[in-house]
Parts: sequence; structure tokens; C-alpha cells
Amino acid sequence: MSSQSQKPRRISTANIDPYAAAHIYYGDTHHRKHDRARTYSAHADGNVGPNFLPIRGDGKFPGRRISHDEVSLQPRRFLIHVEPTLKTLLSREDTDNNCQITIDDQGPKVLSLGTLASNAHNKFDVRGTYMLSNLLQELTLAQDYGRKTIVLDEARLNENPVNRLARLITYSFWDGLTRRIDGSNIAQVGRDPKDWTADPRPRIYVPKGAPEQYDYYTRVAKEHPEMRLDVQWLREDCGDDAYVRDLNAAPGLLAIAMEEVTDATGKKELKGLPFVVPGGRFNELYGWDSYMESLGLLINDRVDLVKAMVTHFCFCIKHYGKILNANRTYYLCRSQPPFLTDMALRVYDRIRHEPGALDFLREATLAAIKEYYTVWMSAPRLDPATGLSRYRPGGFGVPPETEASHFEHILMPYAKKHGMTFEEFVDAYNYQRVSEPELDEYFLHDRAVRESGHDTSYRLEKVAANLAVVDVNALLYKYEVDIGRIIRGHFNDKMQIPAEFCGAGKKPNYVETSADWERRAKKRRLAADKYLWDEAAGMYFDYDTVKKERTGYESATTFWPMWSGLATPRQASVLVEQALPKLEAFGGLVSGSEKSRGPVGIDRPNRQWDYPFGWAPQQILAWVGLQRYGYEADAQRLAYRWMYMVTKAFVDFNGVVVEKYDVTRPIDPHKVEAEYGNQGSDFKGVPREGFGWVNASYIYGLELLSAHQKRAIGALTPWDSFVKATEALGLV
Repeated sequence: MSSQSQKPRRISTANIDPYAAAHIYYGDTHHRKHDRARTYSAHADGNVGPNFLPIRGDGKFPGRRISHDEVSLQPRRFLIHVEPTLKTLLSREDTDNNCQITIDDQGPKVLSLGTLASNAHNKFDVRGTYMLSNLLQELTLAQDYGRKTIVLDEARLNENPVNRLARLITYSFWDGLTRRIDGSNIAQVGRDPKDWTADPRPRIYVPKGAPEQYDYYTRVAKEHPEMRLDVQWLREDCGDDAYVRDLNAAPGLLAIAMEEVTDATGKKELKGLPFVVPGGRFNELYGWDSYMESLGLLINDRVDLVKAMVTHFCFCIKHYGKILNANRTYYLCRSQPPFLTDMALRVYDRIRHEPGALDFLREATLAAIKEYYTVWMSAPRLDPATGLSRYRPGGFGVPPETEASHFEHILMPYAKKHGMTFEEFVDAYNYQRVSEPELDEYFLHDRAVRESGHDTSYRLEKVAANLAVVDVNALLYKYEVDIGRIIRGHFNDKMQIPAEFCGAGKKPNYVETSADWERRAKKRRLAADKYLWDEAAGMYFDYDTVKKERTGYESATTFWPMWSGLATPRQASVLVEQALPKLEAFGGLVSGSEKSRGPVGIDRPNRQWDYPFGWAPQQILAWVGLQRYGYEADAQRLAYRWMYMVTKAFVDFNGVVVEKYDVTRPIDPHKVEAEYGNQGSDFKGVPREGFGWVNASYIYGLELLSAHQKRAIGALTPWDSFVKATEALGLV
């Protein structure tokens, strides 16, 4: 199915596209685009709506007998005075006062609007949560653009929800999540809400290999002293545990890639390359979030953004030694699940005929090779006994991005043991003036959970750093296969490795060939079959390298070997037969089975990467894996379940798109009761970003579904009802 077919359908009225992006629809030409507006006064004062009827002192249009629910063959458009309508709408419908209109509100769920065709005298009732919440969103957007009075197409209020959400993601949410880092915004983005020091200020660390950036930011700081921008060199051995800990006294952003541009005067200047952030409180360049987002961005033809993010990752590997959890100093010891080769290949496939495309692929492959050797196949992450890799980052003390009070229940007994206050003990422990091996072990695993991206889960708690997990080894198998194919297919089976991409013990300009990478892939598959695959259970499980046994925890990561091609066709068929039924739920795949999670309660709360929660990455990787092995119907079913759930929440809860969902909950799956809350639900009036990887999952999921399935989701038809209806009609 082509990506073009999935773009929101544009239906034009005589004057303006009713589905135009907000900056066009409510932009400077808003009123001129509506020919009817020419009949109104073009002169506005305090008592006149711009280009419209005189407004009474109470903010309403002149009174006249009205005709409700007029019948018209023309697309209906409303003439709306923004402020009073917004005030009335919220006072009547937003009964819980959260600036959203949802099914939780107890208002009458109806509001009369005057039509443009009748000069606002004839009224039409806008009914139901969905249309009223869309009205709230549109009025909020109009307010953003300074509109006092607007002409609003009814098509914008009753738009098919699948089309509306896809349109918002494509033309609004991605832009809302796009960031740059340069002098234009360093005062804002350089500040860190996780800076717990006495004098938080914008601060950026620049690697020694990027002197042009140091000069640039130093000049910005001198030209704008009011910023209080602190520009610092980063030490070359920036991954040293003690050095990274000491940086916590002055945390800051880590510089990422920039480009040289020429301004209108012909002067050359540096400008930050764009990237897409996850959303909510996450406003840096994140690792695996970026890969997941790239899948939706590429379908939406935002190749520029994905290419820029690959460039950022190459910069990070070259200067920081790894793709970072995110580009803050306290993440210098920590990576995230590796997806670089697949991301780069997808971009290359779109730009292969452009100048410099092969250089782009070479740079990304060199970076992936360095990361493979120095991060994943080196101590402490490599387990030499099995040849498999683990999430096992370095670091000292309490994870600095989390307030120490987050671990108060863990740390206080030790503080009492040493006769110290809480603050005194944290400082003494972080700087190793006291020794507590059990606490060291606890935080080793805690950091590993965070590196895995699955923070947190009972699958990993207190054991993560010891586990050769299914996820990272499936991803590294993909690295090995991809790198071998790239070297053989694009570089004549020889790739010379320059000094900046050489790992420890490697000589500059040595040569890599495909045969070595193919052997590594075969070796990893054998090790995965031996240590991770459980034939009786029909699943892949994580392997505890200390206890020397599989954990038996039933996790959605069992499908990652299908995504990467690590599973054999027979193993894939067993996974579909035995693992899939254990993890499929109402809204798609659950992160892990309820049996594996175990009982929860006051002393053992829910963890957000366990049952009953589902996450976009787990869905996407399973869909792709199922398709890869020919299980199209299963991929479509899982995608339908997920898309229906996301769409239903979008319709019922004012356009909400959040970080994660309770996939067992049909009514309000975004109301997640787990640590860290749920990012993306806290907005006023209108959602502006969604959440990055859920946005991508929606756009990607549309690619998998048939037109019939998309229409059914637009009509809010649950999967089971859809199946019954299609069976009754003989369509399946």
C-alpha cells in the first residue's frame, strides 16, 4: 500500500480547504478566503467583529428569530465570534474544569452555532463529545492566531476521526515536536528541569572535536550576557564514571550536529540541525524514540528530519562514544536500544539518487561499526561466556536525572546506619566516601533498566545488568546483517575505517569486509538459540548470565527476533502459535503477561512496562516482524486493535494521544496508573504534539490496514464487532 494513499484526503469548498493546517486556515488570509465575508463591513472597531456583523455589548450577534437545524445542500459553515463562544462552550460543557471536553464531562453536549449563509441568524446544533471537543480545539487554535471572529467549516468538526488524527500528526504534531539547538533558543533549551543545583542556568558542553561550535556558542554568550549561558569544553575521555559524576555539579546539554548556512547578507553562520523529541517532559534528542518516530516521519515525507537525526547520532558516536539515552551530561555513560543501521538504510532508500547519499550511508555505517565494537561488544556490556550482550552502563551513585528523594525509601536505612542525614549520605555515597556493595548492585541494575528503555519493569528490576536480554541481541543481529549487506552491496565488499571511527585496539584505516559480519550474525543466532530460545514454551526469554538460566518472563520483546530476522521460519510459526495468544489484548500487545508480572498491591505497585500496559514500539516491531514472516492477517489484527484503541481515546477525550496505554481497558485506556504518569495528556483546549512514537505508530499502522478496516475504525467499530460484521457479509 503506498504512503500517498494514507495522506489525509483534501476536500475543497469553493474558497478554502476545510482541512487546511491551522496556520493556513486561521492565517492572515482567513477571512478573505471566504467570499461571503465580502458582504460584511471591512472596518472593525471595539463593537464590530472583523469583516463581520456588529457585535452587541454582550458579545453576541444581533438577535433575530432563528431556525434550528437548517437543511442545506451546500457544505455548512458557521459564523462564530470566538471569545464568547469559547466562554459559553467551556462553562456549559467542561464540567470538570480541565479545559477539555470529554466523555467524563456532564454537560448537555449540545451547542447552537449560527451559519454563515444566514449571517449567523439561523442556528444549527453541534452535538456530542467529539464535535464539541473539536469545536473547542478549533476555537483555541483561532485564538492562537488572534482571530476574534471566524468562518468555520462544519467538515472540520465532524471529520472522520482517522483522517483527523492522521492530518494532525502529519501537519501539526510533527512540527510541534521538532526542535533545534543553536543561539536562537539555547537560553530556553539549555535550561534543565532536572538541574537540582543551587544556581540552574543554561549550559552547553562541546566536545574537543567540534571547536567551531565552541567558538559559536562562546560568541553567543558574549553577545547576550543576559542569557547567562555557560559554555564548557567536554573532556576527551567523557565516558569516565567519576568525570560524569562530577559534571552533576554543573549539568548541561551536550552539543549535537550543526550545519553551516549563509544568511541574507552573505555571512556564514552555524545553525542547529532539526530533530524530533518524544513529547511531554522529554525535550532532548532521545535514542530509540527517534528511530520509532522516523518510521512515521518517512511515510509523511519528512525525510529531512530523519536524515538530520541520523546525522546527530553519528555525531554522538564520533564524539561521545555512543548514541546517548539523551543529550544531557548525566547520560554520558548510558545508551539506548540500537537501531541506527535500519534507520540509515530507510533514509538512504529515499535519497539514493541525491548527491552525497552514499557518503551519508558510509558515515552512518562507520558510526554503527564503532558503536558495535566499543559499546555492545566490549566490557561491561558483553558477556564473554555466552557471546551475548547486556544493558550494563557505567556510572557512580544515584541516577542524577532523578531527584535523590525518589530513592528515599531505599537510601534512608543506609543513612541511619551511618548516622547521617539523608543529604549527607547521598553525597558521601555518590563520592564513595562510604562503601555499600548492596546499594552499588541496586543502582547498577537501575541504570541498566534505564538504558534498556524499559524503565521500569519487574522483568528487569534488580537483575537488568545481569541479563542477556532478547531485545538488544535481536537488534545487534540486525546490525550484523545490515552492516555485512551494506559493505558488500554498496562499497565493493571493503570499507576502510578512519581514525575517528576506530575503537580501542583498532588501527586507523583498517578494512572491514562482509564475511566477518555474516559470521558474527551466524554466531549470534546460534547463541540466541542456545541461551534465549525455549522450545517448550515457544518463546524467547532473557538469560541471566550470573544464575546461568533463562528467566521465563513472558515479554513482548519475544517478537523482536522476528523484526530483526533472527528467528527461523519455524521459530516464527511457534511464536505466532504459542506466544501471541499470551500477549494479545483488547488494544493490541501487552508488554508482558499478567502471570509473569505477578500480583500487585500497595507494597508492589504496577510498573509501566508490564501488564496491562502497551507501548507503541512493541506494537510496531511485532507488526513488522509478523509481516516479515508472512503473517499479514495477524499483523493487521494487532494493528487494528491498537489503532482502534488510540482512535477511541482520541474521540472521547478531546484529541488525546499519549505515551502509553492500558491495552486491557476499552473505555479510557490512556488513564494509566503507574509510575511517571502518562505524558501527552496534560494540555489545555487542543493537543499540539501528541506523543512521538504513538504518532508514528498511527501513521505506520494505517499502512497495514485495508480501506475497509480504516472505515470501520473511523466508525469506532471494535475488532470483534468488525469480524462478526465481515463474516456476516461473507467478506472474510
